[in-house]
Amino acid sequence: MKKLSLKIRLIISFCAAAILILGSAGILSWTESREQTDEFFDTYQLLLARQLSTADWSNIKSSTQQDVNRIVEELQDDGEEEDEALGFAVFDRSGKMIFNDDENGRYFIYSPQASGFENQKIGSKKKKWRLCWIESADKAYKIAVGQEIKYREEFAFELIEEIFLPWGLGLGFLLLMIILLVHYELRPLRKIAQNLSVRNPDDFSRIEENNVQQEIKPLVQSMNRLFGKIEQMLKRERSFVSDSAHELRSPLTALKVQLEVAEMSGEDRPALQKALANLRAGIERSSRLVEQLLALSRLDSTAPNIHLEDVIDWNTLLSNALEEQKNAAAEKNITIEIKGRKKYFPKNGDNFLWSLLLRNLLDNAIRYSQRGSKIKIEFTDGRLKVSNNGASLDKKHLPHLGERFFRPAGQKAGGSGLGLSIVKRIAAQHGCQVSYNLQNDVFSVIIQKD
Repeated sequence: MKKLSLKIRLIISFCAAAILILGSAGILSWTESREQTDEFFDTYQLLLARQLSTADWSNIKSSTQQDVNRIVEELQDDGEEEDEALGFAVFDRSGKMIFNDDENGRYFIYSPQASGFENQKIGSKKKKWRLCWIESADKAYKIAVGQEIKYREEFAFELIEEIFLPWGLGLGFLLLMIILLVHYELRPLRKIAQNLSVRNPDDFSRIEENNVQQEIKPLVQSMNRLFGKIEQMLKRERSFVSDSAHELRSPLTALKVQLEVAEMSGEDRPALQKALANLRAGIERSSRLVEQLLALSRLDSTAPNIHLEDVIDWNTLLSNALEEQKNAAAEKNITIEIKGRKKYFPKNGDNFLWSLLLRNLLDNAIRYSQRGSKIKIEFTDGRLKVSNNGASLDKKHLPHLGERFFRPAGQKAGGSGLGLSIVKRIAAQHGCQVSYNLQNDVFSVIIQKD
């Protein structure tokens, strides 16, 4: 089932609320009006019955009823409507009716035990009437004054109608105005939707906020922030693809050249061996570059899902990192020293990301250290420092370290230029900053809280 629009739901809600409120008010008013009407007409009936009870009914003859009926008929305004609504009858103690109003009273049924008010069905149509019974002043007669209940209901309904008709018309006009206002006030949302529907997929310009209603402004601001994030993400992706294509082009070209050299070596065994060695080294560099590119891509895509609250198992991370770099360090006779094991920093974070950071720092230190050098991993309160001596680096290059694919000129060691970029990205995701220091040929990478 298709979901209704916000405008339709608001209109339906307002109409339903109005009908419910008007209906409840109508029922309450009807109940109150019926009670007030009954009280009023009961008082009126009782007053009429008391007046009739003071009359002298002992001199009433059989011809009196006929004389009175003839006089009433001769009146120009005989009160027909009132006669249909009211009636009375006078009974003697034996239950004989001695006088009535010649209309409805003649159908009243005598009840010896009747006193006060009671409901009674009279006439051939068994209409419901409310009768008030009272004794005459001399206790010799019983008088009944009645009124049709339907008349009371019609009177109450006409009273409610007179009150609610203008209110109903006013409410209908109010609902019409509400519908028009809802349609008018939702124009900004329709305008935004229309703007987005015709927008170019590459258009991340901000939606105008100045003339937007206060209630819609948070939505527009959130959308503008989302546009900004998507734009930055696409820029990173495009930059990543462009840089990756550029960086992969060189090693692939080198591999192709080495393959051609190997094919041209023919029977020249030493030249063939050298070409294959270069080919193997090129494949290793390409594999390393692809691995770093995949790591960097993973960092970009999983940034919102890293586990910052996990406890970092530094003993396991250090053992794994040293094991991975053992052969590379042994080839260059490099020793690795760990200091401050009781002050591991940080205590919490994503174990996988910190293992990746540590591996890149050690790989970078071993790759750019001279033979016989020493690498130190130092933990202090609020800081992690990895340093290596014998570094051949110019201080002017320090501000550019951590940039993607940046490698200082003149470097003989192979690399992708992504190691420190990955380190910087992981540290930033954990609220840390990376700084570099070069002093007396000792290069240090320092990670600490912002």
